[in-house]
Amino acid sequence: MAGHDRKTRVALNGYGVIGKRVADAVACQDDMELVGIADIATDWRLRTAAQKGFKLFASLESSIDAMCKAGFDIAGTLDTLLGGADIVVDCTPKRIGAKNAELYHKRDVKFILQGGEKHEVTGHSFVAEASYAGALGRQSTRVVSCNTTSVVRTLTALKHAGLLHRARGTLLRRATDPWESHKGGIMNTLVPEDEIPSHQGPDAQSVDPELDVVTMAVMVPETLAHLHYWAVQLTRKASKEEVIDAFRSSPRIGLIRMSDGLTAINTVKELMADIGRPRDNLYEVALWEDLVTVQGDEAFYAYMVDNQAIVIPETIDAIRALTGREKNANASIAKTNAALGIGAPFAR
Repeated sequence: MAGHDRKTRVALNGYGVIGKRVADAVACQDDMELVGIADIATDWRLRTAAQKGFKLFASLESSIDAMCKAGFDIAGTLDTLLGGADIVVDCTPKRIGAKNAELYHKRDVKFILQGGEKHEVTGHSFVAEASYAGALGRQSTRVVSCNTTSVVRTLTALKHAGLLHRARGTLLRRATDPWESHKGGIMNTLVPEDEIPSHQGPDAQSVDPELDVVTMAVMVPETLAHLHYWAVQLTRKASKEEVIDAFRSSPRIGLIRMSDGLTAINTVKELMADIGRPRDNLYEVALWEDLVTVQGDEAFYAYMVDNQAIVIPETIDAIRALTGREKNANASIAKTNAALGIGAPFAR
């Protein structure tokens, strides 16, 4: 465990869509130090990391020569990097993290996996507002996927307000990451996920088994963000204001309004660019306040999910939980939010 008289030493394995955002977020925390990044890339993706002064390592020993020939100053292997870290955040592609977990166990280093891995690999799934306490002192946890994070955040807000009975959601999933849209994705079609419930519902229950939630998902031909529509049965008849207040109580739900011109996901991303968020990151669930509708004991609402950014603050909080640096979830959330500017400029 990291001593509280010094910064927590964080290693990063994988500098892709999530990894590069985790690296910047760790660098923003006054109680953490990014000791190095491991990867196997030899192209443009690592040049930015090098320019930022991050120390580079090879995830695989077999990649060292190629990385050096590409002009990178490689400080050693992943095993070397782990030797100087209190915890490693694994942001490698799906299923590779599960294999890497064997090495982390062998080295007895704490580790965080991402939502592409199965819950069973770590035995714990993480969303700060719901399962922080359960991660305290553990060797590992899994920060769940972007969509699952949003499901747990919003339903936990309703649950904490005593309003949640059961929830049914339809997810419009973006087809691929923007930087890879030249390689794949879909065009001129919609692709339903091949099972109901889609995987996000059971995944949310891995964080909070008490949730009565069913999800359905469809892939759509765009790359900006995901869009969710939810129908929730409340525990009682409630007013629209009560439901909105429940969402407002979450520090990671940002209320937006159609009436302000935020009428589509591209306008919200433009807002993130205008306020100077790095990479246009939307860390919050952006929920349309003026779309919230309540009829008796039923609530209906819609929100946007930035799959590249929403899990970043959760990862930072998971670092504090696993290392035991901060025992209180709300304190860690507040610290992370302040460092990343989470909360502004949304309506409160």
